[in-house]
Amino acid sequence: MSSYCDFASGNAIHGPYHDLEYGFPLEDESRLFERLLLEINQAGLSWELMLKKREGFRRAYDGFDVDRVAAYGERDRARLLTDPGIVRNRLKVNAAIENARTIQALRATHGGFAGWLRAQHPLRKPEWVKLFRRTFRFTGGEITGEFLMSIGYLPSPHREDCPVYAVIARMQPPWLQVPSSFWA
Repeated sequence: MSSYCDFASGNAIHGPYHDLEYGFPLEDESRLFERLLLEINQAGLSWELMLKKREGFRRAYDGFDVDRVAAYGERDRARLLTDPGIVRNRLKVNAAIENARTIQALRATHGGFAGWLRAQHPLRKPEWVKLFRRTFRFTGGEITGEFLMSIGYLPSPHREDCPVYAVIARMQPPWLQVPSSFWA
């Protein structure tokens, strides 16, 4: 069976993401926010489109600065809905702004988004999905699962014979810090 590891290898668009980001543990708040925002915007579309529009998203959302996005008002919403460099979907734009505000609130309770993720771990995917639906906007099963896999909280998206798997394993992402029987 073909996997993303097979497809991405050598691909100009997918290759760098596969080799340097996908499944790697993340702690930085703006990078976590970026990944969540991209996963939300990918819903109904292709990941390739997200990778192609990534710089457009970065410009449109002030470098994924949580505080700046959380402060967006109606003028910013209108600007985003006319920006051809991103996905112009009102629900996704609203989710980005509301999720930035949620991340701000997580600072008071958990020290930030990364602290909140660590405090919940370990959870299996169905439990994560319920938690994300209660906490964030526009986060169903696929979005939540892909987001968590992409940042190392759910088992690796890489095949064990993929060279990237070994690199990630040495970094001890959260999913590898629990017994393998937990994931069975």
